[in-house]
Amino acid sequence: MGVRFEELDWQETPIGAISLRRRRDPVLDVDVFEVKLDDEYLMSSLFTVAEVELARLGLAKSSGSDLDVVVGGLGLGYTARAALEDRRVRSLLVVEGLGEVIEWHQRGLLPLAPELTGDPRNRFVHGDFFALAASPEGFDDGRRFDAILLDIDHSPQNVLDSGHAGFYAPDGLRKMAAHLRPGGVFALWSDDPPEDGFTRDLAEVFDDVTAHVVRFDNHYTGGTSANTVYVGTC
Repeated sequence: MGVRFEELDWQETPIGAISLRRRRDPVLDVDVFEVKLDDEYLMSSLFTVAEVELARLGLAKSSGSDLDVVVGGLGLGYTARAALEDRRVRSLLVVEGLGEVIEWHQRGLLPLAPELTGDPRNRFVHGDFFALAASPEGFDDGRRFDAILLDIDHSPQNVLDSGHAGFYAPDGLRKMAAHLRPGGVFALWSDDPPEDGFTRDLAEVFDDVTAHVVRFDNHYTGGTSANTVYVGTC
């Protein structure tokens, strides 16, 4: 039997101490990878359905081929991997604010790391997604994209850093949308149920807006849990 619990990495960052842990779940008999920021759980490899759906729902609204895509937030890599599974994706730019998270993938500490680091379409960028979204140059020296997929904060109302809050208002969303091509798509993961106020803000910027409730099994509660994926199309 292997090690039941292992802390793979722990580092101080400007937003707190971030750690990557692996543990063996005795009920499911699988390795579970978890990320914590100080004492708060950020993500778990047990609950990735909505992260995958973020890419699938967003790219489902993208027309044409040879898509150039931005993913905001690398995490465990499930949204990025799901985007790369769409063969229409020509290039993927994954913007991650914590260099430590990028290093986890480069060091092969996570299960999806070989797929992401080995795909020539994919490029990691260590940078502040929100600052890049608000800048005239955008994410890659003025290049426009077909889709922007974002999973960083818990929700538009529950942000990891107070400096992110302005992004979710119409003006912030409008600056980000300027980096999309005509017909481009913005998709956002949220841990909260659909919120009418944020849906209205999206509708001020995008022509078509949908809030998808993504349900998934939660063996800890014996029931189901849900996240939200917002999709807006120019």
